[in-house]
Order: sequence, then structure tokens, then C-alpha cells
Amino acid sequence: MTTAFGRAWARIVSLLPGPADLAEVRRDPRRDLLAGLTVAIVALPLALGFGVSSGLGAAAGLATAVVAGALAAVFGGSNLQVSGPTGAMTVVLVPIVGRYGPTGVLTVGLMAGVMLVGLALLRAGKYMQYVPAPVVEGFTVGIACVIGLQQIPNALGVPKPEGDRVLVVTWRAVEEFAKNPNWTAAGLAVAVAAVMLLGARWRPTVPFSIVAVIAATVVAQLAHLDAAKPIGDLPAGLPVPSLSFLDLGSLGTLLAPAVAVAALAALESLLSASVADGMTVGQRYDPDRELFGQGLANIAAPLFGGVPATGAIARTAVNVRTGAGSRLAALTHAAVLAVIVFAAAPVVSKIPLAALAGVLLATAIRMVEVGSLRAMAKATRSDALILVLTAVATLALDLVYAVIIGLAVAGALALRAVAKQARFDQVPLDRGDHSAEEHALLAEHIVAYRIDGPLFFAAAHRFLLELTEVADVRVVVLRMSRVSTMDATGALVLKDAVAKLHRRGILVLASGIRAGQRQVLASVGALDLLCHDGREYATTPDAIRAARDHLETAGVLPALPDPQPRTSGEEALR
Repeated sequence: MTTAFGRAWARIVSLLPGPADLAEVRRDPRRDLLAGLTVAIVALPLALGFGVSSGLGAAAGLATAVVAGALAAVFGGSNLQVSGPTGAMTVVLVPIVGRYGPTGVLTVGLMAGVMLVGLALLRAGKYMQYVPAPVVEGFTVGIACVIGLQQIPNALGVPKPEGDRVLVVTWRAVEEFAKNPNWTAAGLAVAVAAVMLLGARWRPTVPFSIVAVIAATVVAQLAHLDAAKPIGDLPAGLPVPSLSFLDLGSLGTLLAPAVAVAALAALESLLSASVADGMTVGQRYDPDRELFGQGLANIAAPLFGGVPATGAIARTAVNVRTGAGSRLAALTHAAVLAVIVFAAAPVVSKIPLAALAGVLLATAIRMVEVGSLRAMAKATRSDALILVLTAVATLALDLVYAVIIGLAVAGALALRAVAKQARFDQVPLDRGDHSAEEHALLAEHIVAYRIDGPLFFAAAHRFLLELTEVADVRVVVLRMSRVSTMDATGALVLKDAVAKLHRRGILVLASGIRAGQRQVLASVGALDLLCHDGREYATTPDAIRAARDHLETAGVLPALPDPQPRTSGEEALR
């Protein structure tokens, strides 16, 4: 018990910040402070917009950016990651709000945080590398489409229609706009999106999102545009931490949504941290620490009324491009947003919802990397299929189902490709020390096959069909040293094929069986069928000699003089 507790405690300590993190912070604090300030300016409209889109309001988005952003910066596994509310998480939260209400979202966030901490303790971060790139690209495209469609009601200045299917809600919003057009809201949304997209091409380093939002707010106030509905009142500060939202009786019903939120938080955060490492030289994030930091962030954010958070790819990219070198930049971003919450809440509350919708529309458009999509589509048909299926599933179903479908299809196509690599070829008998007459006589009765590649469930039945169609010979020799992997299905199919040949009076011998293969073959009873008189054969010449002895005993072949043992080249004949 003490030893187990000690190991658990050591694991927790390994996930906590250490001296190396402090040394990074001290390296160039001025540069990190400036980077953090820039990211905060970019993050403000995004935090407000994603808070509104989630259904919990702008205040929830700000609280998430401050609390989750600070904790993930301190305890996360990346020096460059910036965390907060994101569009992908908003997509998941909208139906949860509709079904369980705001308290359900807060409870789900808390549960997801606990799950993320558990994943970190179990060292689950390394499995992120097994998510195929087409799944990630399709996932991103689907999310971008959903985020953009979610903004249509606010961009058109109409009340959000009922429903939890984004396509249905969007269509109803367009119908409502057609009946009673609000050109003021639509104009503001289009103008903000256009300024952001065109400005990014002209001056990529300028935070045009905040410039466009400020301009839209000033225009709406000076022109008294009543049709440009503002965010509304914001609290001047963060609420007092509380667990009053937690309903223990509802934990069971919220388990499935919590798993979905935790899975998305892990996927998006690790992906974002990986992207940050790819944009720099010498940076390497710790996936388990990142999960731990995101877990603590998501445990704390609901206590302050915040929504679940993840690492944010767009804000992280801004952080890297503006010169951040340590987690001080992300911490500064959270601190600046906290100052805004306390000092500028009345001003922020006047921002038009249509302007925030424009920010998110532009963000959704910028999420789609056209060059990357073209490269993925041109790579292979399988990659293109996986990308399209994942994107469509994200739009039509939800993010978790989309990832599951993408992984399932990718796995099936990968197995199909691997199975095609398995080869079952007849190879000529080595003449060795036999004369031409002896070799011809042996070749009439003995056939050798070499199995190359994996012998597992996806390729096994094709192997069975080919092996059982062997011509009328007396002995079959299987050269198995090149079998890369074998599972129980492959061993069972091999056993079945050998048994069928035995019933036809054909002896089957094997050479070059590896230790790992022996265990699988023995477990299903196939090893005994391959070992004539209980003997295994290390090389093909050994198996050929045993086959010849069998044929001599059966009177099929006349007694021939034994060849001298081979002293070289046998490895190639295994």
C-alpha cells in the first residue's frame, strides 16, 4: 500500500512545474510580456464570442479565458500554449446547454477536468500520435463550418431559433431574416469579417479583430443603431468560486457528455501544443503534463462560471509568432483579460453581437488551410475519403462521432493496405548438393512457399484460399521467417489450411518459425501440425531433408545419399 501510494505521489510530482520552467520564464520576460499583451488583444473578442455562442454568455467566455488560461499556462506541458474557450468546444456545448441548461454545462466541465487529470496520471498523452492527419484536417474543416453556421443568427440580427442541429437552426434564421431583414446587423458582421480577413493579408502582425470590434462599437453608439444588439451587462469582476451548480444526482446522466468534452479537450489541446512545437525550434511539449494542466483548468473554470476550455490553436499561433518563449506569455494574456474584466466591463458590454459574429465568421474561414486540404486530397484516395467523411460527420452529427468515424475508417483502410502487403509465393527448391536428376525428382513431390508480411485477420482468409489450392504434391514446406506479425486469427486459419492438406495426404512442414510465432501457433494447436514427429526446422534445407526422409520412408522416393550440411547462405533459406 505504501509503495503504491509512493508511486502515485511521485507521478503527481512529475506533472508539477519545476525549476526548468522557472528558468525559461526568466530568460526573456520583456518579450513574453509583449507577446502576452498581443494575444490578450486577439483573445478578447474570441472569448466574448465563444461565450455567447456556447449559450452561457460573454461573461462565461471571459471567466474561462482568465481562469483556465492562467492555470493551463502554469501547469500545462507546453511553454507556448494559450488556452481558453474555443470554437470546437462551443460546438459540443450548444446541445448540452439545450438539454441540461447552464448548470449542466458547468457540471460537465468539472467532470471532464477530473477525467483529464486521470488521463494524465495514466500517461495517455502519447496516444495522440495515433490520430491520422486526414482525421484532424477533416475535423478542423467540419468545426470551421459549424462555427460559421452558428454565427448566422447573430450576424443577421435575428433571435436564435429553437433546435440543436446547426443546419436546421441556420435555415430557420435565414427564413426569419427574409421575413424581416436587419441590414444593420448584417452589415456590421460582414464589415468586421472583411476587415479581419483583408487586414491579415495586408499586415499579419496587426490584431485587426480588436480594431474592427472597436470600430463597430463606436459606429453603433454614435449612430444610435438600435438594430445592433449589444452583448449586455457584464459583471465587474469574476464571481466568487462556488459549487452550488453541482447536482450529484445528475452525474450519471451527464457522464456521456463529460466524456465527449474530455475527449475533445485532450485532442484539441495536444494538437495545438504539437502545432506550436512545429512552429519553433527547440521546443518540445509534454503531452501528459498538458493533459494535467488542462484538467486543472477545467476543474477550476466552472467554479467561476466558466465553460470547458482547451488549448486554442489560433491564439497559440499568435503567441508563437509574436516571439513568446515561455509560459509567462500565456499567463500575461490571462492577467490582461482579468484587468479588462475588472476595469472595462461597462465598455465591453456595449460591443454589438453582430460584430462578435463577424469575428467568429472570419475565424472560421481562417481555420481552413486550403493548401493543406489540397495536399491531403492529392495524397491518396484513402486520405481524401477519410477527410471528407470526418468533415461531413462533424457537420451532420457531432464532433465525437466524427472522430470515431474518422478513426474507424482510417483503421479499416490501413488494415486493408497492410493486408495487401502479405505475399504467398512459391519459391524454387534450392539445388544445394543435389544433382540435377535428384533435384528434379524432389521437385515433383515437394513444393516450397514463402510467406512475406503480416499473417493476421485482415489477410488470413486470402492466405487460406491460396494454400488449400496447392497442386497434387506430397509435401509442402512453409518458409515463415519473413512473417512480420501473426495474430490468433492468422494462426487458426493456418491450422485449418494445414489440416485440410493433411486430409488430402499432404504433409506440411515449416521452417524459420520465430519465438513470437511459436507462442501464437501453440496456443491454437497449429504448432504440432507443422512439426513433423515433434521436430522444428530452423532452416529450409533442414525441412527439405526431413521431407525427403518422409518420402523415402513412404516409398515414394528411392534412398538418396545425404547432402553435406550447409555452412553458409542458410539464413536466406529460412
